[in-house]
Formats: sequence, structure tokens, C-alpha cells
Amino acid sequence: MNMLEIRKLTIRERSTGKVIIPDSSFDVKKGSCLAIVGESGSGKSLTCRAIMRLNKPGIEQAGDIWLGGENLAKLPEQEMRRRRGRRLCMIMQHGMRAFDPSRAVGVHLIETLAEHFDWSKSEMTGRMKRALESVRLNAPMDVMNAYPHQLSGGMLQRVMIALTLVLEPDVVIADEPTTALDTVSQYEVVEQFIRLRERLGSTMIFISHDLGVVRKIADEVLVMKDGRIVEHGTTGAVFTKAQHDYTRSLVTAKLSLHQHFRQVMGE
Repeated sequence: MNMLEIRKLTIRERSTGKVIIPDSSFDVKKGSCLAIVGESGSGKSLTCRAIMRLNKPGIEQAGDIWLGGENLAKLPEQEMRRRRGRRLCMIMQHGMRAFDPSRAVGVHLIETLAEHFDWSKSEMTGRMKRALESVRLNAPMDVMNAYPHQLSGGMLQRVMIALTLVLEPDVVIADEPTTALDTVSQYEVVEQFIRLRERLGSTMIFISHDLGVVRKIADEVLVMKDGRIVEHGTTGAVFTKAQHDYTRSLVTAKLSLHQHFRQVMGE
């Protein structure tokens, strides 16, 4: 059963009419993790922002986005806002951009929950406190009272994961969530995403250029180049039996870097 079905998604620049993503179609199975990979500018993030209907005003889109039998592309903006967070949740590449720099992190968290639930403030705070502790943020009230600039990138990513745990969405979209992090933080955040899937059973789209992370977390891989889908298959098949030259080059480059690292480290 598919949780998400994208049909003939086309994205173009409004001012020039230039097509950036032509006629893209794919499915995401319920409870599975689909990784979308490709070099910068391949259309990964544009595709996922289109699913959320969050692309900039200069970008227009057409096509159908089916979420559990509902076509999100046909919803008025007010109705779409109700779906964001509660049914579709997006965790961005740079945690700092997800929060208002002039307000404490906890204000954003409570306001987001208040949009979707009729809980009291104390209940929302309690649920967030437990969720923050579950992602190894051991001083949750200090985190909620902090301003975004006072937290590291890894901490902000874990805050967004904690919020997702409380929201319990049907689909989680993670847009290169480890790119801006150091190696240790990358490992911790990936582990939290794995646990997030285990706890919620949510469907996930994971955008990344790191094939090591993709191999660890994804059930299926979709490869994009110049706005087009060039390959889509199980993670095992894509890594071992890639059909497209571009996919093979991505995998080969990753293996070469890994082997070089092992040689440098004397392993």
C-alpha cells in the first residue's frame, strides 16, 4: 500500500517558464523510507518542497500529490496548512532556519503544537520535555528556554525530531538533515532518525548526497539528475546492480572515497 503517490509533478520558473522538473512520478510505500539522491541542483529539495507546497513564489508546480487518498495539490492553502506538521512534517537541512531567531525555541514548539491539538500549555510542555529527553537532550527545559543561536546544529536537528515525535505525522520528509553537521553529530542524528521510524512507523523521505547514510536508513532509493528520475529501486539493487550510468558513477565514487580513507588510515 502506498502512503504517498506523486503523479506528473512538473516544476517551472514562473518568470521564464523554464521547466526544472518535468513530469515526475513515484510512490512511497506506507511505513517505508525512500531516499532521494543526486548531485546539487538535481531537483531533490525542489521535489520535496513541492510535496509540502512550500516552494518560493517564483516557482510554480502542476501535477497530483496523493497522501492517503487525498490530493494535496487541490487543497486551498488554509487546508494545506492544517496538513503540514500533523500529516506531513519536514525537517530542514539547516536547523537555524526552522526557528524564529528572536524567540526562544520553546515558543515555536508550543505554537506549532497549539495549531494541531487542543492540549493545555502544561500538557504540551510535558510532552515536549519527554520527547526532548528521548532524543538525548538531557536538559529539556534549558533547551526550550534557549534561543536558536545558543544551540548547535545537531541539537536543533534533534529538537525538530522531538517535535516530530509529538506530532506523529503520517509522512516525515528530511531534507539533507546531516549536511551541515560534524561527523559525530551526523552519526547521532541518523541514529535518531532510525529510532523515529521505529517509534512512529511513519513513512519517510530522506534526501541526502551521503550514500553511506542512505544505505543505512533507506528501503528504496530514487536517483535524480537534472530534474529527472533516472533510477528507482530497492537500496540493495541500486547499490549492487545499478542500471543507469549516472547511478553507477555515484556508487563508484562513494566506494573509491571509502577505500582511499581506509588506505590513509592504514586499515
